Amino acid sequence: MDKISKLKNGIEPVVSLTAEELALFQQSIEVRTLAKSDFFVEAGQVCNYIGLVNQGALIYFKLMENGNEVTTDFAFEGDWVTVNQSRLTNSPSMINIKAIEDTELLVIKQKDLDKLYEEIPKIERIGRILTEQAYLKIVQQSVDLQVLTATERYENLLRRFPEIFQRVQLYHIANYLGIAPKSLSRIRKDIFG
Repeated sequence: MDKISKLKNGIEPVVSLTAEELALFQQSIEVRTLAKSDFFVEAGQVCNYIGLVNQGALIYFKLMENGNEVTTDFAFEGDWVTVNQSRLTNSPSMINIKAIEDTELLVIKQKDLDKLYEEIPKIERIGRILTEQAYLKIVQQSVDLQVLTATERYENLLRRFPEIFQRVQLYHIANYLGIAPKSLSRIRKDIFG
């Protein structure tokens, strides 16, 4: 699938663009390839771009002072990735986004996106809806951590990402769920026997 088809597939669930609008949008896109363990964003950098995952997988994480990583999210094919706090305030990112597989993204810089917002108002709608979706996801994660059991959080994760155990290390999954790896193993054993 070519770059414009992948871009169209990433946008169509949000808004429909004409062929001319899509072509204009596509001109601002660059393909970025990350090898496994390469960073899309590193903590301390300003994240002044947004990417659409064509293939591969990434994790969002914070490196704590004690050296531990706290996994905050995952991204797979078709997901949009960015650090909105950094991108929208032009401030250093507090988190990292790293490829956990060889990954290809379609990336647009914020300055190009801002220009497109002026030229094609429907693209501004895309930005608003994607930001709203990211906000709602964060709110849901926060509520889930507070009110759901570890087993319920695990089951929700499986519904959202059925292939996650084939692609992500158990350490990151347990960390994301807020449990120890041993607890995750016990939950999996209880569910699957």
